[in-house]
Amino acid sequence: MERTLTAEWIVAQRWFRSKRRPVAAVSEFDTAPLGGGAALTVLAVAYADGGESHLYLAPTVEGREPRDGEGAWAALAGAIAGDAELPGIRGRFRGSRTGALDELLSGEMRERRLGVEQSNTSVLVGERLILKLYRLLEEGENPEVEVSAFLTDAGFADTPALAGAMTYQADGAACAAAMLQAFVPSTGDAWATVLRALADDSAGANALVRRIGELTARMHAALASRPDDPAFPARAAAVEETAAWRASAERQLAHAVTAVSGPAHDRLVALAPRITARLAEAFGSATGEARVSRIHGDYHLGQLLARPDGGFSVIDFEGEPARPLAERRAPGSPLKDVAGMLRSLDYAARTAEAGAHSPGFEAAPWLAGARAAFLDGYGDVGPDERQLLAAFEIEKACYEVRYEASNRPDWLWLPLAAVERHATAT
Repeated sequence: MERTLTAEWIVAQRWFRSKRRPVAAVSEFDTAPLGGGAALTVLAVAYADGGESHLYLAPTVEGREPRDGEGAWAALAGAIAGDAELPGIRGRFRGSRTGALDELLSGEMRERRLGVEQSNTSVLVGERLILKLYRLLEEGENPEVEVSAFLTDAGFADTPALAGAMTYQADGAACAAAMLQAFVPSTGDAWATVLRALADDSAGANALVRRIGELTARMHAALASRPDDPAFPARAAAVEETAAWRASAERQLAHAVTAVSGPAHDRLVALAPRITARLAEAFGSATGEARVSRIHGDYHLGQLLARPDGGFSVIDFEGEPARPLAERRAPGSPLKDVAGMLRSLDYAARTAEAGAHSPGFEAAPWLAGARAAFLDGYGDVGPDERQLLAAFEIEKACYEVRYEASNRPDWLWLPLAAVERHATAT
């Protein structure tokens, strides 16, 4: 393992979270045999800055990452299906299955690691199961496992059913290690679906957007369906919560201002007083009116799988990975999800206008109709809530400014224009 799972290797992985921190050392913290030469290895990552170290999960076969067909992924899924307990040197892994697993198990457990590598790793096991590996081991309840279990139990059919999960326990702390879900056949995500529709027929794209609004309303209704469950409340927002929303939005504005330079910086500095005033008014008037419940937390077109039957399935309830686990589990305003999807539609329209997806397409007129279609499908945003929704859109656009400045400077114009539109709206 010391020759293969090195500091250089882990820093190069897409799922490694702390790329800006210099890694001092990577060592084996724990290992639990899976059988057949495979094991669940826990790596301890120490940093040169002396700050908090992290634990990462790295399944291995003979001390290296597994390859498809070697059986490690199927063995992990089998451990979950068998409610297995896998003892390690310092801790242990525990699998637990749900009632949904019985009809999802297939005879031959073939393995195919999916090409899209995010902050975690997903593997198709058999024909009807997806294994999701949580690479960073974080103490506490994982919101994706928690929400998936809740929605499956509540009968919400537009998300993959939870089939099981695995936790890692050491030194009295429990961390989510893996999740097993139903595999949903798809024709791609809603981002690609909307762009294709814009290239063919913008009116058809509006119909898609309306269906996404209806799906979002069903998701929020399901998440608020058991208000007596302390982990899934549905109630009026407290003063402290609306104050926290305002502080979060103001932080994103400050981050956006410092993330850019030159003319972009000057534009944001000039707009900042107006934006701050709009945020103060929106969140100040929200007290007593706004509702809170559990939400998706990172909602956009890429989080919807387009099914062959024309519907969509919502995936990835983990929330924004950069936020602390407790913050991602906290209840929030459903309008934050609505704002995230509206920002995603703006990105799709501007991408179509700027690229070769839809020759001659004009973003602004389509967006006006698309926003109306989405909100009409959602059906739960009254006139008094539009101001709060606009505030969440400003917060999201400021986050996008910071992201684009760091990762795609050529696209900085897109969220900057959105911030300016909201700041100057009457």
